[in-house]
Amino acid sequence: MTKILGISAYYHDSAACLLDDGRIIAALQEERFSRLKHDSSFPSQAIARILRIGQLTVADLDYVVFYEKPFVKLERILETYLRHCPRGLASYLKAIPVWMKEKIWIKEWIRKELEYDGEILFSDHHESHAASAYYPSPFSSAALLTIDAVGEWTTTALGQAQGNEIVLESDISFPHSLGLLYTTFTYYLGFRVNSGEYKVMGLAPYGDPTYSDLIENHLIHIDEDGSFQLNTSYFNFETGLKMASSQFEKLFGGPPRKPDTPLSQRHRDLAASIQKVTEKVILRMCRHLYKSTGKKHLCMAGGVALNSVANGRILRETDFQDLWIQPAAGDSGGALGAALVVWHRFLGKPRHRHSETSGDQQRGSLLGTRHDNPEVRQCLDTIGATYQEFDDSTLMEKVARTLAQGGIGGWFQGPMEFGPRALGNRSILADPRNEEARDLINTRVKFRESFRPFAPAIMEEHASAYFELDRPSPYMQVVAPVKAEMRGRIPAVTHIDGSARIQTVNSTTNPRFHRLLEEFHKQTSCPLLLNTSFNVRGEPIVESPRQAYQGLMRMGLDFLVIENCFLDKKDQHSENIG
Repeated sequence: MTKILGISAYYHDSAACLLDDGRIIAALQEERFSRLKHDSSFPSQAIARILRIGQLTVADLDYVVFYEKPFVKLERILETYLRHCPRGLASYLKAIPVWMKEKIWIKEWIRKELEYDGEILFSDHHESHAASAYYPSPFSSAALLTIDAVGEWTTTALGQAQGNEIVLESDISFPHSLGLLYTTFTYYLGFRVNSGEYKVMGLAPYGDPTYSDLIENHLIHIDEDGSFQLNTSYFNFETGLKMASSQFEKLFGGPPRKPDTPLSQRHRDLAASIQKVTEKVILRMCRHLYKSTGKKHLCMAGGVALNSVANGRILRETDFQDLWIQPAAGDSGGALGAALVVWHRFLGKPRHRHSETSGDQQRGSLLGTRHDNPEVRQCLDTIGATYQEFDDSTLMEKVARTLAQGGIGGWFQGPMEFGPRALGNRSILADPRNEEARDLINTRVKFRESFRPFAPAIMEEHASAYFELDRPSPYMQVVAPVKAEMRGRIPAVTHIDGSARIQTVNSTTNPRFHRLLEEFHKQTSCPLLLNTSFNVRGEPIVESPRQAYQGLMRMGLDFLVIENCFLDKKDQHSENIG
């Protein structure tokens, strides 16, 4: 039995993953334990929890693998600074000491942190992304596309896979980066870099793409095959401490929007424009990949693969028969991909047998910690919480009825999700028929921008009746139109352009969440719920029962369910926040 620990750290969203003979045992992000959103530090707490889940010690590990090659990444950083010297000296003086002290000494750091004496390996950044997308997928062969800000040098990689072999055949290198282009607009629109990109995507339908020609004429040249080059004079990310140059600001009419200030129509139009250009690049790449590889299926990873609007267009507007995207598509998924690289490529092990209709190996991405009823009761008793414990049938009936009556609740069940989406285990739920629910959750529950949409979680067997979607979408990775006749029935999950980012739920992958949807359907004739992540703006998704209780007390929730325990907000002591 070969045990492999994969690690991603030090750039964005640190994580760890454990494989046992190629099977995913657990995968966790450090932020869920440190409570620092997108924590990039060494994932010590995540590793400790993973070993506990696997009932292992460090001595049981056969290999530890890091998701990228630090010395190659440092080479890119040094070459970039030397090419622009003396410009960028302030950025250089800030970055290089950290690299020299910590980031290039990953092997020594791993040995020190883990007290580990075994073999330590390194995977290429985009190879890790590609592996995370292909190996867990249900496909026996596929075209591959990975797009992010930057790895070592590569920002975009295209290739194909067959059996357990992955070949990345072409790439685009830094500073030409679709991820950095999109992130520059994220910065310019006043959102947090490497965090607020989904806000740009959500804002885009409120605007018109009036700046798209300006972007294409000045910022990016796009070839017919989707390859591209940036005009670097408009950007400052190579050597500066901000994303956009003064030339960029002049082109688009002024300085960046200050965070938390009002959004104008110009800001909405800028979001619509960069979204349109990004979709154009991705669609051209995908059409080229289909022609060059002849593959029927496509696998994707990298942060840009979380652009669910573009993903929906890939399904509708290219010849690929199906698409599979790593749920933890960003750097956290690199930990999983690196471990899979060792198992399948370094050790040459075959993939697990499965048919192309039997589902994937990601296990619903429910790969994290879980807290059983005795632990939950002990925690709630220690806090002094007031709760009732029900059997499954009574609990489902009560929760569905409370939601149908307009209640908004936290839903904390089973293993925690791996990746940025709450998929029914660390969720906030509401009735999608209630038009006011969207604004209520944005303003008094999550304390976030009013334009942000919410996802519908729907019983898989009913999805095609409500959405223009002819296949499962278990990971909220695809945006599709809501059928015209259904938009008025589920206004809380229908975005302004008539679309929704859909999660389909089946009775095999997440039976408990499916049972709740089934009961809600029984009571209301509506087979879906509004589903959003159980966190407030700026914080990671809750991991523990105590954090869930604190969420009940601090957020505008009406109730909370932790495993079989039901907590009514009205029954709690107002001074008790856990």
